[in-house]
Amino acid sequence: MQNHKSLEVWQQAMQLVKLTYLVSASFPKVEQFGLTSQMRRAAVSVPSNIAEGVARGTTKEYVHFLNIARGSLSELDTQFEIARMLEFVEDSSPVFQQIENVARLLTGLHRAMSMKVRDGR
Repeated sequence: MQNHKSLEVWQQAMQLVKLTYLVSASFPKVEQFGLTSQMRRAAVSVPSNIAEGVARGTTKEYVHFLNIARGSLSELDTQFEIARMLEFVEDSSPVFQQIENVARLLTGLHRAMSMKVRDGR
């Protein structure tokens, strides 16, 4: 069985979690139970779903959990756009590049696993 910790996409998603926590720590305290909490949950969901997908018994289930991870990443991206719009985060924050990096890796893995499902493997 493949170990999720060896996947670059999981490792990069974990870095995104760290960045999300670091960046959101500077948000206004009034957002602690609002945007900050939502962002952290979405960020944690990305590597968690990648890991759960790896642990599942079939490629079809793996693809399902990769889809959930992609959805959580899109959620997080939108939440960071809201934070940028509200001027809680600067345009130059490395979190935006990390989101793009994880999205690229996740899309590639999803594409490869989906092809396996289509090919019946």
